[in-house]
Amino acid sequence: MSEKSYYNGEDGEFFAGRTFRPARYGDERGREGLALLFEISKLLSGPEHIESVLKSVLDRLAAYLGIIRGMITIVNRSSREIAIAEAWGLDGSQKNRGRYSPGEGVTGKVIETGNPVAIKRIADEPLFLNRTGARKNADAGDISFVCVPIRAGAEIIGAIGVDLPHTPESLDYEVRVLSIVAASISQVVRLHQAMHEEMEDLKAENSRLEARLRTMMRLHGKEAGRVIGNSKAMQNLYQQVEQVCGTEATVLLLGESGVGKERVAGAIHYASPRSGRAFIKVNCAAIPESLIESSLFGHEKGAFTGAVSRHKGYFEQADGGTIFLDEIGELPLSVQSKFLRVLQEREFERVGGNDTVRVDIRVIAATNSDLHRRIGGGTFREDLYYRLSVFPLTIPPLRERKTDIMPLAGYFIEQFSARYHKHIHDISPAAADLMTEYSWPGNVRELQNCLERAVILCTGGTIHSYHLPPSLQKKGPAGMGGIDIAAGRGDTRRTLKETLESVERELIARELSRTGGNISRSAASLGISERIMGLRAAKYGLKPERKNR
Repeated sequence: MSEKSYYNGEDGEFFAGRTFRPARYGDERGREGLALLFEISKLLSGPEHIESVLKSVLDRLAAYLGIIRGMITIVNRSSREIAIAEAWGLDGSQKNRGRYSPGEGVTGKVIETGNPVAIKRIADEPLFLNRTGARKNADAGDISFVCVPIRAGAEIIGAIGVDLPHTPESLDYEVRVLSIVAASISQVVRLHQAMHEEMEDLKAENSRLEARLRTMMRLHGKEAGRVIGNSKAMQNLYQQVEQVCGTEATVLLLGESGVGKERVAGAIHYASPRSGRAFIKVNCAAIPESLIESSLFGHEKGAFTGAVSRHKGYFEQADGGTIFLDEIGELPLSVQSKFLRVLQEREFERVGGNDTVRVDIRVIAATNSDLHRRIGGGTFREDLYYRLSVFPLTIPPLRERKTDIMPLAGYFIEQFSARYHKHIHDISPAAADLMTEYSWPGNVRELQNCLERAVILCTGGTIHSYHLPPSLQKKGPAGMGGIDIAAGRGDTRRTLKETLESVERELIARELSRTGGNISRSAASLGISERIMGLRAAKYGLKPERKNR
């Protein structure tokens, strides 16, 4: 039988031997060592969970070596942080405090170099950090510490460290035992490492999704006034809003009148860390030029005739929160330089005052005009434009996102039905066709006004084409509208035949929709034959959704 040692103290390498029998401990200690390895091998081949296996390994080491404390640390390959995966003799808080960087402390040094370390008295070792806080200073002189690396191939993936009662003798035997155990459990530690890293990735992804969900809920919630739409253009907008809402960046909203710039501004504010603070909305075009400076910056008492007391302007009112400046292109040149200072320094003076006022605000501006043209015309400062457009967002017009029209229509119908105490729950196919084919030059605001009018006129549960404004019916294809029955008015430029065909098409489309495309039931409901019903449906291009039964 060979009695070669398993461990070479100089380079940490193992030799192939057939017995575990260090000379100075004799046969009894060798048999105990073999029993330890046998028990650990059974643990590794058993059905226990990985964490349970590591805990059981430390239990066996405690019984065999008489350790005071023990820990198995594992390296996170992403963050490079070294943390305690399992411990013996440490409570939960002590275990959580056991975190190291490569090269930090004894454990970090072992993992960085790959060499084991044996310390006779930890009180004499300056590298020893006692990061867990488990060793009292008074006891430090009575404790030895041994730490060995855990390898997976050429990579150091963790370490085993144990506290032992102080001994004047060499700690080579303990180093050998721990090194063999480390080699035995390396695959289990590798699995634990992979599982932990996967869990950390899942937590990070979960946090990201939760943050996005909070953003989307605020985007579509009551606070923001709801931003509705699932078109590709709106999905791109949501993604950009999600990226910028958590920052302090100034945002410039671009888009035609009526696209919903104020709602997007509200969505950004309510999805930001400032959501619990003020959201001040200012329409620069609605304030007379003589009052705009006082309105924005405030004034001191006696600053001008009628200034009977100090007044806080919109910037002060928004302190800690967000200010939304709509129609920023209408801001007078005389005020733009003072506003530029607010953007750059977050400070200003009130009208008639000398004291500097400092504010913590986020600025969101919006315009439907071409600021580049205004810069060329000398009515807008170029440096102000570049300071405003840190993060420009373009809101697409409604004509470029046709698939959003019906979801928006459903939302407005629900709103106005509640306001006017009606029970409207549907839109007829003909009315839907008119709305989706119309170009909506007034964008979402025009759609909102159109649906409010339709709800007022509607006397049943369904919005029909004749409830829509004449402007939509004139834009529709031939035979798809032209008379406003509910309002008692008609399009005088349409012939009687065209008007009757429009009503006929509407009635047939409504019945086909109600019956699920059943020609027979639709014909019976309208009091005509199935043949006539089929001919009329074909004439108006109304295809049944299913065959007759």
